[in-house]
Amino acid sequence: MAGPGYTDIDKKEDLKVLHGMGYAQELSRSMSRFSNFAISFSIICILSGGINSFAQATSSIGGAGAGIGWIVGCCVSGFFALAMAQIASAFPTAGGLYHWSSILGNRFTGWLTAWLNLFGLITVLGAINIGTAFFFVGTFGSWFGITGTPGEIVGFVAFITVLQALFNHFGIKLTAMLTDASGFLILGATAVLIVACLVFAPAIDISRLWTFTNYSGDAGGGVFPQTDSMSYLFLLCLLLPVYTITGYDASAHTSEETVKAAHSVPRAIVSSVLWSSLIGWVMLCAIVLAIPDLAVGAKQGWSVFFSTMDAILPVWLKELLYFAILISQFLCGLATVTSASRMLFAFSRDGGMPVGSAALAKVNPTWRTPVNAIWTAAILEILYVFLAQFISIGGTNIYTIVVNSTLVFLFLSFIIPIVLGMMTFGTAKWPNPGPWNLGAGLFKLFCALSIVGMAIIFYIAIQPPNDKVLYITIGFIVLTAVLWFGFESRRFQGPPIGDQIAKRQAAIKAAEVAIGEAGAA
Repeated sequence: MAGPGYTDIDKKEDLKVLHGMGYAQELSRSMSRFSNFAISFSIICILSGGINSFAQATSSIGGAGAGIGWIVGCCVSGFFALAMAQIASAFPTAGGLYHWSSILGNRFTGWLTAWLNLFGLITVLGAINIGTAFFFVGTFGSWFGITGTPGEIVGFVAFITVLQALFNHFGIKLTAMLTDASGFLILGATAVLIVACLVFAPAIDISRLWTFTNYSGDAGGGVFPQTDSMSYLFLLCLLLPVYTITGYDASAHTSEETVKAAHSVPRAIVSSVLWSSLIGWVMLCAIVLAIPDLAVGAKQGWSVFFSTMDAILPVWLKELLYFAILISQFLCGLATVTSASRMLFAFSRDGGMPVGSAALAKVNPTWRTPVNAIWTAAILEILYVFLAQFISIGGTNIYTIVVNSTLVFLFLSFIIPIVLGMMTFGTAKWPNPGPWNLGAGLFKLFCALSIVGMAIIFYIAIQPPNDKVLYITIGFIVLTAVLWFGFESRRFQGPPIGDQIAKRQAAIKAAEVAIGEAGAA
């Protein structure tokens, strides 16, 4: 899987970097640079978020939501990706963000980042798989007599989550093979969708892509409340690209399984965002151009994509595309299981979990995967989906509340190490950059732009109908403060630093011998 270009010198360098941070090579380092790119590209999956959230463009400002809003939102995500890539090159470990925040900050910032990222990954996995379930119900459900009841959704999600966990269980080579295939599937299916939309469009009006029209309220199917402010609606349309172009931290989470990680991981983070942004923009523009009547389409709200496909495509082509999209969404969830389990594994090997850390940090010697962390992440996601489907708060489904909170939690887990990196770059905590280096000036510029982006994301994420997100966020902050000052500040020691790293070298070698790592003895 790693390819013939991975030499003994490269392997020694990867081991040197990992040992220098106090960790053993227990996971199998067999992912190529392309595979590391593909896992983030698969999680971003423009055929998932780009389609399931498409109405956030059309039901806010119309065609300009895709033509202009997508570009602006992708730039915001791009700022985060560039800043994170710089840090990932210097500190290529599993669970990257948690480790970055610990090294560049302190035990508390690392602990807080870990919980934000872990909570975000589990809930976004649930959101992806629930979206896949509803997509299946809307496209092929009638074939099997499935109507989309809460019980059916939970059952479908549990079934595909178990499959995703099984694929992860049996080694990173299998997972990488599937996510590699997912990358090609996303590219191929998107290309077919773009051509089909342009060929079968009743008419093509390019001006739609920069025309701003107020489709809030009933005119947009109730996706956003009625407002007269076009600037406000433009900000809301950024939810589509910002929600879709995320998950690229997966490349960092699989650092210890990637060859030449200090070089490969940062390139994968940036390239997955770049290509998803460019290809996604062309796809969304093609869909907008294919809508027979934009005003009618906007009024259909969340069903605008399916209504458009029903109106313009031959049945055979539509079902073929739907099948490819369904498989892409399943593989998106599979890659997210990988990301969440590596985060859970990395946090646990430093004693981060209040209970069960030792078990969650174990690596299966046969498959070289953290199997306990994989299945724990899967079980937590299924439990979340069950609660999300059957419990409401104030008449609002828990899923709707938490999925919008996910965006805030994930980007907060991104911004903490970015801010710390901006403050410590060139100091004793971070004296030298990794081999992928933007230079101090550009890196700090992208960090500053990320902070502005975080302010925008937080603002738009808590607006009606998502205003409960603010209370979820405040509640999370209060809870973490109580837990940290009441318990965790005395228990959690964080990752090894300073003399602790030197003292762990014998244990590192023993762990590598036990797992069968070649050349460890």
